[in-house]
Amino acid sequence: MNLNDQQKIRIGACAWSFEEWRDVFYPPDLPQSHWLEFYARYFLTVEIDSTFYAAPAPDSVRRWLDLTPAHFRFSCKLPREITHQCKLRDCSAELSQFLRAIEPLTPKLHVILVQLPPSFSPKEGKAPLRSFIAQLPDDFRFAIEFRHAGWHRPQIIRLLEKYRICWVWADTSPLNERNLAPFEFQPRTTDFLYVRLLGDYATKYNRDGKHVHRYHKLLWKREAALESWALKIGRQLAEVRAVYAYVNNHFEGFAPETAQRLAEKLGFQLPLPISAELATAPTDRAQLDLFPAG
Repeated sequence: MNLNDQQKIRIGACAWSFEEWRDVFYPPDLPQSHWLEFYARYFLTVEIDSTFYAAPAPDSVRRWLDLTPAHFRFSCKLPREITHQCKLRDCSAELSQFLRAIEPLTPKLHVILVQLPPSFSPKEGKAPLRSFIAQLPDDFRFAIEFRHAGWHRPQIIRLLEKYRICWVWADTSPLNERNLAPFEFQPRTTDFLYVRLLGDYATKYNRDGKHVHRYHKLLWKREAALESWALKIGRQLAEVRAVYAYVNNHFEGFAPETAQRLAEKLGFQLPLPISAELATAPTDRAQLDLFPAG
């Protein structure tokens, strides 16, 4: 991979506040209030998960800005009040409130993710989706993740193309298919890609609602899937301005290492902290110089 293509790609995790990462990613004595600052020494982007539950407080937004370097970029989820409770209907006030809350993050905010529930189908949702998309402001970039297969239709692809909304490429394949490459067609509707390697959420809880695993190391490898996603991304690099790829712990058991493995399959190195660095909390990172601030 040439340097120009590498500069287009930002790989990160779906959130950064995981207690299970202490000792294996975060230094053992590092206060949680400094985890984002440490995370940003190794990754160029992160997806903010907390905004799914509520709009952020002004103090939180200021901290996110202050704790990350100028080249760092955020994506954030639209609140579930809009996507899951209102289901995109009659939510203009809630949308405006959220956008006002997140507006100070604009210098480092690249994408707002609209994650729709699996129950949101075209039969009930086509009209609300059209109305919702039409009211989205041009001064933010949006990406939509459909979790109901019925949305994979040419007219929906054209709708997103018309309004320059990104169709999210998401992998939620079951764990028992981890050795298979995803074959589903993934449309590209904008000049950037938004990829989410989410994995199988059934690995998180057992029937009693208790955690099944600790997500602090690779538990299962999805080699075929990672190879497939690297190929899909690589084929589009000449046509896009940017790629945002976010990895969930559920994909292979430990998001930082999966992110590193994806980078390697794309042809570049994404160094993670080693044991000596965990003790000293380093402040430099060779990768930073490769990426522009824009």
